[in-house]
Amino acid sequence: MPGARPQLIPSPASLQGEASPVRSRWAEAPNGAPSLIGRSPGIDNVVSDIELVVNRTCNVLIEGETGTGKEVVARSIHERGGRSRGPWVAVNCGAIPESLLEAELFGHVRGAFTGAIQSRAGKFELANRGTIFLDEIAEMPYGLQAKLLRVLQEREVERLGGNEKLHLDIRVIAATNAGLADRVRRGLFREDLFYRLNVFPITVPPLRERSEDIPLLAQYFLDKVCRIEGCAPKTLDTDAVHKLGAHNWPGNVRELENVIESGAIISGSRTVVTSGDLRLQVQPSLSSQSGSTTLALHLPTEGLDFQAAVEEFEHRLLTHALTRVRGNKTAAAELLGLKRTTLAAKMRVLGSRMPQLVA
Repeated sequence: MPGARPQLIPSPASLQGEASPVRSRWAEAPNGAPSLIGRSPGIDNVVSDIELVVNRTCNVLIEGETGTGKEVVARSIHERGGRSRGPWVAVNCGAIPESLLEAELFGHVRGAFTGAIQSRAGKFELANRGTIFLDEIAEMPYGLQAKLLRVLQEREVERLGGNEKLHLDIRVIAATNAGLADRVRRGLFREDLFYRLNVFPITVPPLRERSEDIPLLAQYFLDKVCRIEGCAPKTLDTDAVHKLGAHNWPGNVRELENVIESGAIISGSRTVVTSGDLRLQVQPSLSSQSGSTTLALHLPTEGLDFQAAVEEFEHRLLTHALTRVRGNKTAAAELLGLKRTTLAAKMRVLGSRMPQLVA
């Protein structure tokens, strides 16, 4: 039932080698909404925030590291509230080229630009009477932020090249893995837009701060992959659970799901997943313990091509930074102490050598 109080789950005794039912913080997820799994104080706080805002119309800003489940939280707000029967429209602001983002969000009329052979509704228009989810809002170009602000203030949208205004009955949820308040201070994000979005903030904790949820999440993902693959149910043994608990999870819940899916495959026909089945990734490090960048230098006796060596180092450094933040160019630029435009220019020079994960 939309807006219903979640049914809290008891703490499971153990998932170590025994079949144990895994339940979400809500007894059932309505309309196919993703489940919030966990019993940690951090998840308790997120659930409480969702309950407070689920039937309100205010804008919501969800902050959290990459892979923590920000979209799961946003979908929970939509599906459990009064707008659940309306459309759900998700937009990744960092995955759409800047030249196309305005038309993608606000739509366009025929002839508005070269190639606009017919009129097209934008994402805001498509989300009318429902919810629009603006993921990676920190990636929105500065010039476009002013138009987004007007849409949020007036609750009206005008297609690119048109003059007809459409009134919007819409809920706006935005998400970011970059601190927007800090970006405002640095002049990278409009202060007025920040306050317009940040009416009701929700912070999703990283997985390393909710270690008690790891066994629950692991079994949930294990049940999920077994169901999808049509194989017999599997459980995790004691050593596997300990191994998962000792990992730092820089990729958060998304990384855990990938590890469990891989472990289910490696375990083959066995019904118990062991620690040896779990392949945890060693994350590339950009700095030593002293905080300075670690350089592995080797100068051949016959000499080297200096420019080629510098380009190779830049390629490795940019690749490591982008991999750590899952392709978020703004976050990678901040990690490297570069302007986003400088990072983009270096990426263009390196071209096809850059990782495909870049958005």
